[in-house]
Amino acid sequence: MQDIFPHGETQVLNTDYKKLRMIDKIKNLSGEIEALKATTEKEIEELRIKYLSKKGEISQLFGEFRNVPNEMKREVGQLLNELKNSATDKINSLKGSMQAEASSGNDMDLTLPASPIKLGSRHPLSVVKNEIIDIFTRLGFTISEGPEVEDDWHVFSALNFPEEHPARDMQDTFFIEKNPDILLRTHTSSVQVRVMENEQPPIRTISPGRVFRNEAISARAHCIFHQVEGLYIDENVSFADLKQTLLYFAQEMFGKETQIRLRPSFFPFTEPSAEMDVTCNLCGGKGCNVCKYTGWLEILGCGMVDPNVLKSNNIDSEKYTGFAFGMGVERIAMLKFGVNDLRLFFENDVRFLDQFKAAY
Repeated sequence: MQDIFPHGETQVLNTDYKKLRMIDKIKNLSGEIEALKATTEKEIEELRIKYLSKKGEISQLFGEFRNVPNEMKREVGQLLNELKNSATDKINSLKGSMQAEASSGNDMDLTLPASPIKLGSRHPLSVVKNEIIDIFTRLGFTISEGPEVEDDWHVFSALNFPEEHPARDMQDTFFIEKNPDILLRTHTSSVQVRVMENEQPPIRTISPGRVFRNEAISARAHCIFHQVEGLYIDENVSFADLKQTLLYFAQEMFGKETQIRLRPSFFPFTEPSAEMDVTCNLCGGKGCNVCKYTGWLEILGCGMVDPNVLKSNNIDSEKYTGFAFGMGVERIAMLKFGVNDLRLFFENDVRFLDQFKAAY
């Protein structure tokens, strides 16, 4: 049978038919996708699988695209890409609408202020230490720091401790090495030695820091505690200067009505030496069980720097004199806040620490 059309015309008709058939499929799918609806997340996922998965209808069209003649690929390929993008946007739109409906169903008022963030507070020992530092810096004292692991020279020998002094025994000091002796410092006076080694008078410095002593832990003692020690060396420094400095400190720390008294004592690195008491801030000096009905509370030790200490650190003891003092931060904090158990400062019990938020 003879063909009605020549061979070339038949090929053109086949090409146009394939093109129209592919375009019709794309248009039909595009109409379906525009009309998609879903009420649950499961339905949305089923629609995604139907149209966009590897075996979905759009993927099948991309498979047929391989058989499209070259002269049709540009036009049909553009339509396929638009169809895939349209399907992706539709699925995402359905997901977004469902999430918006879910959030709108909540009774949350987004205009309300956020829940308050619970803030911490300064530790009472830090509060007291910083207050002590602030008082003495107003008097012109600088702050010096040093290592907690020290040698015998800086902790004992340079401070005029005799070889047989009890503080050198294992019962009081944590030794790390022997011969030469390396230990955890028992006081921050070691920092003062380092200052005297590197500076010449006038020297006016305080040394806050943590110290260690081999003591049984109880309500009034601990193997770890904090000190602030002070040193003032210059020409013509007298015991009167020491007394006036400590009186100023006591009244700034405990109140303007506070009085002090100095009792003779002994320390290897000061001569003369004294213990300082302040009037009990709980009973106002009238007497209570805290001050053992004396009206006084001991807070620190002090004295004039021993000339032997000055000589050991290459300072002219004929020209210069000085005074030194040292206080326990825990002791001051216990008196200031009325705390009767030193261990509370180290247990980090939030119920205890929360009491200091209002004031600090």
